[in-house]
Amino acid sequence: MAGDCLIEIEQGPDRIALTGSGAWVADNARRLEVLIDRIFSLDARRIEIDAGDISQFDTFGAVALDRLARGDGRREVVLTGLSGRYAGLYEKVREAGKETPPLDKRSSALADLGAALKNFGADALRYLHMIGAFAMCLASVVARPRRLRLPSLANQIDRVGWKSIPIVTLITLLIGGIIAQQGIFHFRRFGAEDYVVDLVGILILREIGVLLVAIMVAGRSGSSYTAELGSMKMREEIDALRTMGRDPMEVLILPRVLALVVGLPALAFLGSMAALVGGGLVAWIYGGMDPGIYVARLREAVSMTDFEVGMIKSPFMALVIGIVACTEGLKVQGSSESLGLQTTTSVVKSIFMVIVLDGFFAIFFSSIGM
Repeated sequence: MAGDCLIEIEQGPDRIALTGSGAWVADNARRLEVLIDRIFSLDARRIEIDAGDISQFDTFGAVALDRLARGDGRREVVLTGLSGRYAGLYEKVREAGKETPPLDKRSSALADLGAALKNFGADALRYLHMIGAFAMCLASVVARPRRLRLPSLANQIDRVGWKSIPIVTLITLLIGGIIAQQGIFHFRRFGAEDYVVDLVGILILREIGVLLVAIMVAGRSGSSYTAELGSMKMREEIDALRTMGRDPMEVLILPRVLALVVGLPALAFLGSMAALVGGGLVAWIYGGMDPGIYVARLREAVSMTDFEVGMIKSPFMALVIGIVACTEGLKVQGSSESLGLQTTTSVVKSIFMVIVLDGFFAIFFSSIGM
């Protein structure tokens, strides 16, 4: 065992004088801790430590001396006499043990804002890069149509379009009925129940129909695209495609985005029709409006322009959903946590960008009189 470890304690009325001696090393660390706990239990306003007689000193001793010198926060502590050959080690331990001061909240908020702007810029560059790569790949396929993978495209259209019809028609049917019910309930106060047809027709065909379908597709198909590409990246299947000389953009991304561009307008059309049917059923059952009157009023209230406005937006929304979903899928790292995070991020960003795009289209069509 390294030599004895000793702290001589001399207690006065308002101070404690300590004299350290012997070996302050790892072998005596437990004895030091017990003695320090005993010292802190004593009552005094001031502790004076004389470390001049310490004969051996290592990191454990430095930690113990630092704990003793810091005190327990209830009294003043003065350290003197530590040998110069031990002072360097003690100073390093003391500096390492200092508590990190809390960050200034204002600085932290600015740092968070800067990080958010940096991430926004990085995401914008990734999306632009994906759009450019998709456009180049599409141009290459148009120039050489045999490179288009029709089986893959047909499979994706089946998944995005055909298999989504039941849930899309059901939800839009219900939404159309809810809009009609609320319209009848409020218009009835003014004796203007017939105007609910105008409300349902214009709102569904111009805005709600395509927007609601796009949000459902973003949550259903966009999330699956991100999860599929992310899991393929985790298993290094995308790297394997590159090794075999296949372009992942052409093999994986192009069919998926094209399937969305083809499938979403069809779903938007079916969803809008289902919503109009739902509105008609509620107007008939709840409002007592004859179906023939509903159809005739609908023909008067809406025009082909209203239908065109909604349908023009749908392929652009599909393109946004596809680009965001595929980009987020390729950002997945090697963990399942990253896969879940990017899938959630994909859905949130897709829905947000679809709503923003719908707002831009609303302003644009209003400015040109549509």
